[in-house]
Amino acid sequence: MPAHTTRTDHRSRRGRRARRRLARGAAALAAVGLALGCTPESDDPQTKDAALVRGPSKPVGGKSEFWVDPSSPAAQQVASWRAEGRDSDAEVLRRIADQPMAAWPAGDDPGPTIKAATRGAAKENRTAVLVAYNIPHRDCGQHSRGGAQSAEFYRQWIDAFADTIEDSKALVILEPDAVPHVVDGCTPPEYQEERYQLLSEAIDRLKKQPNVKVYLDAGHSAWVQDHGKLTQALGKAGIDRADGFALNVSNFQTDAATKAYGKDLSKLLGGKHFVMDTGRNGNGPMAGDGAEAWCNPPGRALGNRPGTKTGDPLVDAHLWIKRPGESDGECRGGPPAGKWWPEYALSLARNSKG
Repeated sequence: MPAHTTRTDHRSRRGRRARRRLARGAAALAAVGLALGCTPESDDPQTKDAALVRGPSKPVGGKSEFWVDPSSPAAQQVASWRAEGRDSDAEVLRRIADQPMAAWPAGDDPGPTIKAATRGAAKENRTAVLVAYNIPHRDCGQHSRGGAQSAEFYRQWIDAFADTIEDSKALVILEPDAVPHVVDGCTPPEYQEERYQLLSEAIDRLKKQPNVKVYLDAGHSAWVQDHGKLTQALGKAGIDRADGFALNVSNFQTDAATKAYGKDLSKLLGGKHFVMDTGRNGNGPMAGDGAEAWCNPPGRALGNRPGTKTGDPLVDAHLWIKRPGESDGECRGGPPAGKWWPEYALSLARNSKG
């Protein structure tokens, strides 16, 4: 209908304007960096490639509500191993390749990754799962450090992120670790109020898209134990206007522990629902090893497959947010954070129950 066409064209123009603003901002910042003798930021931690890698074109994933990327690193690896005659390993790895996983747009322009995911999902009438992970001063300078260079650049990035989604069905996980890192003191005090403001604005901006659900990250059950302090921080970040919160992103806590934690938080948040990352929690967390227990721990396994049939009215979905097989960082012989690690992926798949 003409009215629909007009709205779509308007959003497209807005998206192009937002991306042009991002490009101008990136160019200006790069010029400043060169003038100061700085080296540009290296790889983003999850998936550096803005466009999804080409691979097998046959859709996979059965009847899942969520979109399965037929060109994911896991799908690429399955094809490669089959070509090499490693049919047994390839079949095991399909336990990952055939499941829907979140897309993590990287770099200054989130558009190409989001467009690939939402268009692929729309063709199959499914929902794309996306992660917005670009908050300034991200990860306190640790394995996944980086993020937007300024608050204004982050606003432009979120605007482009939302514009690219348009009318597509999408579930967005908003800024893993951002709120818990404020609560645990890892994020310096001078950045905390700005972070709350940016998260609150991001929720409002994303919710302007008609078919988007937003879940603000709230850490995991072995992290912040002061539930009152955490829920207060989530409140400052705008949780009341989000669809809920996300738990266990990139971690290994069991379903039972995660549900119990989520229900406690939900009570303090007026009954908010939540989603759980079950991608690598099949064997629960690694015992011992202190601060490094979360980083590429051996012996882990895939958890519940992604979907909305969770058996619990407060749990909106099981999701594979952290893509199984992508490294947590350069620990235990792993590649940089977010890089595909086929040996680790195969171990996760072999240890799973199918």
